[in-house]
Amino acid sequence: MMIDKSDKSLGALFSDLTRDVVDLVRQEIELARVEMSDKIADAQKAVAAVAIGAAVLLAGALVLLLALVKGVEALLPPEVAPWLAPLIVGLVVVAIGYVLLRGGTQKLTADRLMPRRTMESLRRDKMLVQEEIR
Repeated sequence: MMIDKSDKSLGALFSDLTRDVVDLVRQEIELARVEMSDKIADAQKAVAAVAIGAAVLLAGALVLLLALVKGVEALLPPEVAPWLAPLIVGLVVVAIGYVLLRGGTQKLTADRLMPRRTMESLRRDKMLVQEEIR
């Protein structure tokens, strides 16, 4: 609803502007709170993925160490089966851990955690207030 500004006194216009700005600030604070809650939940999931990835990577490293031990042991007799199986399993586990770790760390970048909707809304609000003041 457009109000003819010429019908209101300057004091009434400033009073309306003050009330509108206070309401706008309250809404922006609520938007920021909701958006940051979402970002924190995303960060928690990413941290969990990093932790799981690190645990899987550690398990793979332990299997690879076992394969190395078995490989050295197998250098003496010509048998390859005792070390080949743990080596293959270890490489697969390390690959899975690497993928999990990489995915989690990519989700923890500052760019992904930035409250973009709030920043855009604040920019629009600033422009609106500047237009009202003119």
